[in-house]
Amino acid sequence: ILESEQIDDFNLVEDFIKLVKSQGCKIGVDDFGAGYSNFNMLVKLDIDFVKIDGSLIKDIASNRDIEVIVETIVNFANKVGFDTVAEFVADKEIDDKMKQLEVKYCQGYHYGKPAPKEEI
Repeated sequence: ILESEQIDDFNLVEDFIKLVKSQGCKIGVDDFGAGYSNFNMLVKLDIDFVKIDGSLIKDIASNRDIEVIVETIVNFANKVGFDTVAEFVADKEIDDKMKQLEVKYCQGYHYGKPAPKEEI
């Protein structure tokens, strides 16, 4: 689910989440932390993980304010039982920061660059 300013019909979204979860799918909120971040929306929906926006992650090693924002998202997620995913983990310094903040999953160029299926 993409983070957005507004969900017009929570019942419709909740029904969709129940349907896909009954099929074994996991649900997450993507790009959280940029734009309109709504912690209240996270607890209203039955999600499994929150994906922290790459615009925060890419600058975390050089910006203490961003580190505090990411730390807050991770602490909140841990307390309410969501997994966390960080995108844009581009190097060891950022990876080390994610480990320090206890982000559960990471993705980005530090682990591998996109490649055609034949090269994987």
